[in-house]
Amino acid sequence: MVTERTTSSRQHTTENLLNAGGLPIFFTIDHLDALDPARPNHGVGQQVRVCARSLAGMQKEAIVGSSRPGCLWRLASDEGPYLDGFDAAPCPLSFMTVGMVSSYMDALRAAARRRSLDIRDLTLTQDNRYTMDGSALQGTMTGGALPVALGVRIDVDADDGAVSDLVIEAVGAAPANGLQRERHTSRFTLTVNGEPLSLDRATPLPDAAAPDPDRLFSCVESAAGPDRGHVRRLEAVTPVASGAGSSFRAEQRRELHVRAICRQRPDGVKEIEQQLHRPLGSTFQFLSDEGQARGGSGTAPDAASYMAAGVAFCFMTQLGRFATITKHNLPGYRVVQDTHFRPGEGGRAGTAGDVTTHVFLDTPDGADFARHCLDMGEQTCFLHALYRTPLEPIVTITRVCDAT
Repeated sequence: MVTERTTSSRQHTTENLLNAGGLPIFFTIDHLDALDPARPNHGVGQQVRVCARSLAGMQKEAIVGSSRPGCLWRLASDEGPYLDGFDAAPCPLSFMTVGMVSSYMDALRAAARRRSLDIRDLTLTQDNRYTMDGSALQGTMTGGALPVALGVRIDVDADDGAVSDLVIEAVGAAPANGLQRERHTSRFTLTVNGEPLSLDRATPLPDAAAPDPDRLFSCVESAAGPDRGHVRRLEAVTPVASGAGSSFRAEQRRELHVRAICRQRPDGVKEIEQQLHRPLGSTFQFLSDEGQARGGSGTAPDAASYMAAGVAFCFMTQLGRFATITKHNLPGYRVVQDTHFRPGEGGRAGTAGDVTTHVFLDTPDGADFARHCLDMGEQTCFLHALYRTPLEPIVTITRVCDAT
């Protein structure tokens, strides 16, 4: 018997809940004792916990907390016409690209300070590409990640060799470096209709399941901060009839492409334009800022929070997509996900830890479906693929003085 939950009743509606709720898409959450479970334990580097739940269609919302001092964030995600989404918020893959390019910008600025170099102008352009190949019905569909391309456009008084050394040092020191270059194993627990369930192919966590995060969200709505423009749409997608619902096809062989263009304002806040080229999606502007522990003011989500949210949102999209393709009933699903990141210093490379995820499914379709859904969610998730695939970023440098 399926336990009645708020998320279950919401999942059956076709209402655009992110817009209907009257809340900003991103906002800060006041420190509330009731939200303590949304904060991760302290450890080496920065720990990030994402508590996320499904809403209507492909919409998701998350509470993102960090082990570093600062606020909690409510972030939200949606999909475009390619997944019959409402396109009310950025897609999951955009969060990872935005977080990574923000991480690289922080590392470059920090490396320049260590070398006493004054960067007059710096623009980063990052392209993330992913693949999807195989059949969902036959269980062969697999998500893949391709090498990240990072373009550095810089104006600084230094010779080409010094600029090259600066960029190499910074790329290596960014936590996104460890995320890509190391092979990570994702680990899970599974709770179905309120009862813990053993896993099939997915790697299990040795720990007991975390508490279901569903109850936390009732606290969030009453603690919402004002809309400070942390994300806004720059250009809406023009729906293409042939592309509507295309990502629900049971057999696929395609490549996805997300781009982010990052600049830093005089106040230190990064403005990042995120473009979705394949499949075609809307363009959004994100703001990103590090907390005071990293030299920022904490006025917007930091790089690690964006990267962590992207993994959770992408995995959840795959859960819902698989259930839709296989015509199973999955009215509600939630995750509690922990990741950690550590910037490199003093020649030490930046690192990222494994992803650990507690999965909660509401379904009347039985244990076998639930286990298979988790397995296929991990197998088709582009960002779990990014974690498990060792990759070397492709970096190009353009001197502004040479280009003018």
